[in-house]
Amino acid sequence: MIEKINIILETLVGWVWGVPLIVLLFGTHIFLTVRTGFVQRHLRHALNLSVTRDGKSKGDVSRFGALVTAMAATLGTGNIYGVAVAVIAGGPGAVFWMWLTGVFGMASRYSESLLSIKYRVTNERGQMSGGPMYVLERAFKARWAALLFALFTALAAFGIGNTAQSNTITELVIAMSQKYFLPIETNHDVFATVIGLVLALLTGAVILGGIRSIARFCELLVPFMAALYILGCLVILALDWRNIIPTIEVIVKAAFTGQSAVGGFLGVAVAQAMRHGIARGLFSNEAGMGSGAIVDAAAKTDDPVKQALVSSTGVFWSVVVCTLTGLVIVGSGEWQVGFSRGQQALLCGNAFHHYLGVWGDGILVFGLVTFAFSTLIGWSYYGEKSIEYLAGIRAVVYYRWVWVALAFVGAVWKSDAVWNFSDMMNGLMAIPNLVALLLLNGIIAAETKRYFSGISK
Repeated sequence: MIEKINIILETLVGWVWGVPLIVLLFGTHIFLTVRTGFVQRHLRHALNLSVTRDGKSKGDVSRFGALVTAMAATLGTGNIYGVAVAVIAGGPGAVFWMWLTGVFGMASRYSESLLSIKYRVTNERGQMSGGPMYVLERAFKARWAALLFALFTALAAFGIGNTAQSNTITELVIAMSQKYFLPIETNHDVFATVIGLVLALLTGAVILGGIRSIARFCELLVPFMAALYILGCLVILALDWRNIIPTIEVIVKAAFTGQSAVGGFLGVAVAQAMRHGIARGLFSNEAGMGSGAIVDAAAKTDDPVKQALVSSTGVFWSVVVCTLTGLVIVGSGEWQVGFSRGQQALLCGNAFHHYLGVWGDGILVFGLVTFAFSTLIGWSYYGEKSIEYLAGIRAVVYYRWVWVALAFVGAVWKSDAVWNFSDMMNGLMAIPNLVALLLLNGIIAAETKRYFSGISK
């Protein structure tokens, strides 16, 4: 029964994430880049803002707290496994299109954050609530569209934000433990149950305290995990520094000429590299989906443009991680062996092991486990605010306990249907958010011009 459902979901995912949505997403990125006067050129200013506080402004958490909470959800397994998926399906050239998607995606991430703060509200407990659902309701009076976005987000959260992440952690820890520490016959179910209980306890300790607790935790975890993973990749690339330029050449050449068959690799056309690179890039940085804008609304800021600029740096860091992962995977040459869809974990494992053996495995496992757990924490807030919009603030406390319980369930129960269902919900989330961004582009452009005109005087 589950297999049949999964087949149906795979078909639906193919429809939702087809060419029209990819064109809409990437087209919106480019359009908003132009309308904001290429806001990406203000990256240095945005990075400076991200580490400054605006304590007197309204909000629940600092700018940096909102940024790292959003990054906790964004820097997930998609920044590692997602790169491998793109290379398997689209060849090394797909990495180039992932880069490009991230660069232009900063404009959409900036825009959705700006609108989320501009249209945010204060709930009955004095907390900030915002996101695309409030933009849709307050700017267009389209409550039906707002309800749909909130519903899609809540459903996606339970899947890709929770159970899929806890299962990834469990399977990875068990696999590495059996490889290096424990005998193969170790009882999988018992081990998974123990890991599930630990994950549930850790998750509860963080999320039951609400956004302030989540932000404090993310302020500690996210910079640490990102820095160590980036450092690990840089060590690998430094050991093989002569191969960096040739690897970049392979990526860029394949992006525009396709990739002929090499070894066990079947080869792909330019269109395939572009399609899969853009699709996985969009999915890994979440720009245009509207999810990250939900937590941006909680930030303490006296100007929506300031937090929007800070928020755009999250996409920049996502691009950095994807770039380093791509250089490691393509530079290793392991992709030429020939991998089929669904073997992204094997490709990543072979690539990192190729360079540093057990230490390479360690870098990969550390990145995947911490990224997956941070996603579990970050997405809990997205789902929480969606539930608040759908059922009221009193439903939030029950939602948090359900979230903790599902972290355990995901550890002991695996189904590809969860990933496919979540992929479909993510795509459906993006549609109303993108429509709002396009229709409100005049406000986005005007706010951007006002801010930069003011600081240039």
